[in-house]
Amino acid sequence: MKRSRFTEEQIIGVLREHEAGAVVAELCRKHGLSSATFYAWKAKYGGMDVSEARRLKALEEENTKLKRLYADAML
Repeated sequence: MKRSRFTEEQIIGVLREHEAGAVVAELCRKHGLSSATFYAWKAKYGGMDVSEARRLKALEEENTKLKRLYADAML
């Protein structure tokens, strides 16, 4: 899985700026990301705080690791 160049704190910060009334196009230009990336973040992290986003990422990483171990065991 590709590593993000943005931390959870940065992602939540961008989403909070949007909630405060910033326009999506301006946010994307300011932070150097595409609108598709912004909306993907909004779908994934919308309404979360930083600790919840970190927990989600940790669970996703653990899930990926367990799936890989299971696949190796099935071979």
